[in-house]
Amino acid sequence: MPSGGVFTTGQMAEIARRRLPRAIFDFVEGGAGSEIALARNRARFEEIALLPQALRDCAAATSQVTLFGRRYAAPFGVAPMGFADLIRPGTDRALARAAKERNIPYVLSTAATTSIEAIRDIAQDNLWFQLYPGSDEAMASALIVRALRAGVTTLVVTVDIPVPAKRVRDLANGLAIPLRPSLRTILDVARHPAWLARALSGPRLGMANFVENKGALSGLKHAEFVSRQLSCAALDWPRIERIRAAWPHHMVIKGILNPADARTAARLGADGIVVSNHGGRQLDAAPAPIEALPAIRDACGDALTLILDSGVRTGDDIARSLARGADFVLLGRPFLFAVAALGPAEGPSAVIDILRDELVNTLVHLGCPDPGALDGGFLWPPRTHATVAPAGREEDR
Repeated sequence: MPSGGVFTTGQMAEIARRRLPRAIFDFVEGGAGSEIALARNRARFEEIALLPQALRDCAAATSQVTLFGRRYAAPFGVAPMGFADLIRPGTDRALARAAKERNIPYVLSTAATTSIEAIRDIAQDNLWFQLYPGSDEAMASALIVRALRAGVTTLVVTVDIPVPAKRVRDLANGLAIPLRPSLRTILDVARHPAWLARALSGPRLGMANFVENKGALSGLKHAEFVSRQLSCAALDWPRIERIRAAWPHHMVIKGILNPADARTAARLGADGIVVSNHGGRQLDAAPAPIEALPAIRDACGDALTLILDSGVRTGDDIARSLARGADFVLLGRPFLFAVAALGPAEGPSAVIDILRDELVNTLVHLGCPDPGALDGGFLWPPRTHATVAPAGREEDR
């Protein structure tokens, strides 16, 4: 348990709000448009009640789960996050180190400020890699080859950024392409000397996973290149089929909210999907993943492993997700706020421990000693999932 009387991810977020320059905090916390989707993600979680079952032996309650043939300590992992080192230098490495030590997956973003190879040495077999297919197919293929050489066995292909979103907070703070920080932003950064000193003394931030294939880029050219590579309006299912053919291990498609898309993913050989609205950072009118999840489970049955992200903040939220049909969840913002609040040495491990302890506490209260046994019977009102399984998946790619 962390020191200093910090016991929840919400407390960490409030400390981070004070310690980070407003533009950096807004970059992490903010969503697209009017931030309706961002608010909906939390509101829909808070509406879900869980139904306890009394007098069940939970003396041996565990948080452990099996996913893609691997036993993990908990049913959650670290979501992919670009520019994580904006929080402070070494954030990518700190998150990877905690994931390895606590035995949960760490998903490295294409847009990370640390390379696949550097994180592989830290996270080892807990490393997954998230791919933005982008507009340059050759570049994406080169990243796939690097991930294979690094020993990655789970590839997460993000498909919900056809175009960059309109993020009003970033525009107001001048965090856009080209970078034009407002006077308010400059003054606010100056009021956070500890953050500024670390940023100035640390390595220069850049897209580390593009350096090997693209060479050194700086300034506007670098930013424009990254924008093109992280979004692609022409991305389609035939492109996903080509990625599937090139990737011999487990492949997960991230950013699915439509049951029809989930069925297509299963038919084309995906092993799983991430039911996600990108944390409310893309389409502001999108539904919350937690409310879209049951229909996707009903459509797919057991044909896909379902992972959920966007809005997860507590052990109760993890239990709610599993009861609604997810097999696993990913969290992003809480890990970045933990680094800002408690530092890279303590913050990431503290989040994992808090969430795992909360989850086990919830499981015992529910009378369910195994997170894999959570289902619609633990919801209020209870819900029975459909058993449709349209297209089988290969268990051991």
